[in-house]
Amino acid sequence: MHELSNALKLIWRFTKWVKIESQLSKKLSQFSSLKQSDTDQMITTFKKKIKILQEKFFFLLFQININNITNSFIFLTMSFDLHISKNEVRQTIKRIKVNKASDISDILNRMLQTDLAKLTLILMSLFNACVIHKYHLKQFKKAQTIVLCKLKKSDYTDLKTYRLIALLNIMSKALKSIMIKKLSDIVETYHILFDAQMKVRCKQFMISTLNLLVNQIHIV
Repeated sequence: MHELSNALKLIWRFTKWVKIESQLSKKLSQFSSLKQSDTDQMITTFKKKIKILQEKFFFLLFQININNITNSFIFLTMSFDLHISKNEVRQTIKRIKVNKASDISDILNRMLQTDLAKLTLILMSLFNACVIHKYHLKQFKKAQTIVLCKLKKSDYTDLKTYRLIALLNIMSKALKSIMIKKLSDIVETYHILFDAQMKVRCKQFMISTLNLLVNQIHIV
């Protein structure tokens, strides 16, 4: 109980620091004028630059109609435990790179790892609550997108000389990593995927793909 009390105090100090930092005014990033690809017009204002960057890198999403799918699949009853343990939280946080950039909350990875002993119980309770209630916190869904220019390019007015990186919530990434491991184990245990499924599967490398291809050729 004493450890939990100290951990709660630590979380409160973190929250207070983040709140104060978020209220401080931040300078807008400065980068060169951009050339609109279709008209070659030079864009100089910040808001218009953001608009053409959005048009370049963020595509419109189309809703897919699945009403024409008539076949149904019946799965056997499966029993599995999605409870997240303290050890899973501890090992996942330890694997995260220490000096990666923080997300919009300004919580650094190093901060979590420094006080991991005190935060493990808090994070475990938070993650299990998300799983039990089937709810992903709104704060976990927020991301900060940063525009980076590619090095050694001659013309930085060209949109192709820029790329984007997304800074995600560090606790959200930890929860995602834990759930991916659990779901991957379930998929492999109950043989839910086809043997030919290679992408995003553990221990499926190029050699496995080539072996499958060679076997298919021999069968034909």
